[in-house]
Amino acid sequence: MNKLTLAALAGFAFLGFLAFITWQMIGERQNRVEVCMEYHGRTDCKIASGSTRDAAVRTAGDAACSLIASGMTELMQCQHSTPKSVRPLN
Repeated sequence: MNKLTLAALAGFAFLGFLAFITWQMIGERQNRVEVCMEYHGRTDCKIASGSTRDAAVRTAGDAACSLIASGMTELMQCQHSTPKSVRPLN
């Protein structure tokens, strides 16, 4: 193969990779939510998406708890508490 053919194949492979990544990201947005967590008087809200509603809620809740809890024990307690609010964004 000459250099031009290799460059064309590399270009097509790169475009295919970008298309795959874009497809994966768009597919994950099927269930998008904003979750507000409250722990020891502190509140934080985060937005997340996932392949299921439960996965999106868990991801957003974990992200919110990571900012309002202090230490591993509090983080786990916060993550296992009920969200203050869950708002679908689809």
